Amino acid sequence: MVSYNTGYISSGIFYSDRLKLLLQEDKRGTMYKIMIVEDDLTIARTLKAHLIKWDYDVEYLTDFKDVTGKFKEYDPHIVLLDVMLPFFNGFYWCGEIRKISRVPVMFISSADDNMNIVMAMNMGGDDFIAKPFDLNVLTAKLRAMLRRAYSLQGQINTIEHNGVVLNLNDTTLIFENHKIELTKNDYKILRLLMENIGKVVSRDEIMQALWESDQFIDDNTLTVNITRLRKKLSEIGLDSFIKTKKGLGYLVE
Repeated sequence: MVSYNTGYISSGIFYSDRLKLLLQEDKRGTMYKIMIVEDDLTIARTLKAHLIKWDYDVEYLTDFKDVTGKFKEYDPHIVLLDVMLPFFNGFYWCGEIRKISRVPVMFISSADDNMNIVMAMNMGGDDFIAKPFDLNVLTAKLRAMLRRAYSLQGQINTIEHNGVVLNLNDTTLIFENHKIELTKNDYKILRLLMENIGKVVSRDEIMQALWESDQFIDDNTLTVNITRLRKKLSEIGLDSFIKTKKGLGYLVE
């Protein structure tokens, strides 16, 4: 049975306790979601039990026939991916994930020879950690990856949902191999809807966000903006991305 260390002794100080003090400084209230794709359920459960202590939302797979489907359903911020899996290996699933998403992927594997590490990186992996590993080292690596991918001094710079990436820095939208430039109003509408996934945002809320004014704005002006944005989205394969709830408003599911 593989042993996973939770800390080790150095100079009379327990390293896991010291690391916890350092990592506490990074906690900013964001509930990041981590998906574990590991067929050794003992390892998967150990990882989940450890990571939830750091305020992560963690899920591990028990069915490996459709990893991509589970990925879309859970919509994680980061993936921990083993190489040796039933049905298809981790390299295959990383390639499939890369077709729809840019979320960070860390490979976790006992197959740590140079060929496997190179293959992991070539298939779109962001990091590789060999088994057995220290859980605190894994945690530090995860936090570093999350900071690079999602935050600058705690501010998220992308919003991603089902493979659609809204870049908050340059107001562009990326889906699969397509990138579109957004107008100011396009960006404001998408940001508001993607920050409220699954929730209906009223027309009044959107109009207030767009024009930030108490002055009367013709309701048809919003309809024109939504129509133009939908046309842009449909051109890259996102025909039904923005849904209408008649009499209520709009939402992204």
